[in-house]
Amino acid sequence: MRRRRDIGLKAPYLKRIWLEPERVADENAYPFCLPLFRGKDFELFFDRPVTIIVGENGTGKSTLLEGIAALAGYDDAGGGKGYMPVDHSRAIEKQGGRLANALRASWLPKITTGWFFRAESFYAVARYLDIAALDVGAMPPDFLSHSHGEGFLRFFEERCQRQGIYIWDEPESALSPERQIAFLKLLRRMEDSGVCQVILATHSPLLMAHRGAALVGLNGRELAPITLRETSHFKLLKEFCADPEGFVETMIEI
Repeated sequence: MRRRRDIGLKAPYLKRIWLEPERVADENAYPFCLPLFRGKDFELFFDRPVTIIVGENGTGKSTLLEGIAALAGYDDAGGGKGYMPVDHSRAIEKQGGRLANALRASWLPKITTGWFFRAESFYAVARYLDIAALDVGAMPPDFLSHSHGEGFLRFFEERCQRQGIYIWDEPESALSPERQIAFLKLLRRMEDSGVCQVILATHSPLLMAHRGAALVGLNGRELAPITLRETSHFKLLKEFCADPEGFVETMIEI
């Protein structure tokens, strides 16, 4: 087997993405009907190894990550280059490929190694890796023999530290606060390696607090730099911690 050679340049490799209006066949079709893409002047720059995108549900974070993943050559249902989940039936619901066809990217250089992680498709991808290993007579990684959170972390540790671009959609979904700290330690190692570019979307203030990350807020209509303390996630959590019972009662009654 030919050994993959690392490229001798540091992350980030993907520098910029932008929308080309002439490639949008129908601006009323999803995902181009999202306010984020309505103005047709969408662009996003990456100037740090780690970029964290935050925003409310329905603003287009997952669709944006799917589009970036497709640009990098990954399946928009999750996986790495050349990997296709065992259960690929939901791929028809994904719009990453359609968005990617209308996006352009600036790379230096183009990297197509790495992984696109979707929490909802982790089971299918893990099963795919087990079957692929058995097909070549190797020992399967068996990520599914662990608890969901432990399986996530083991997967991250084994698959996400080589040179490449790593895209995560809400990796905290199966991680307890303690496991999120473990994930942050992995993220720091990846950043310190200098060869990993990370783009992730999250609702977790713990992950948003990763030092050195470019934090980008998606308010529905635009992407703009934001600080942790400016996010609605942090403000809500701060109010909760100040008076948990009172906060819950107040929010229920609203």
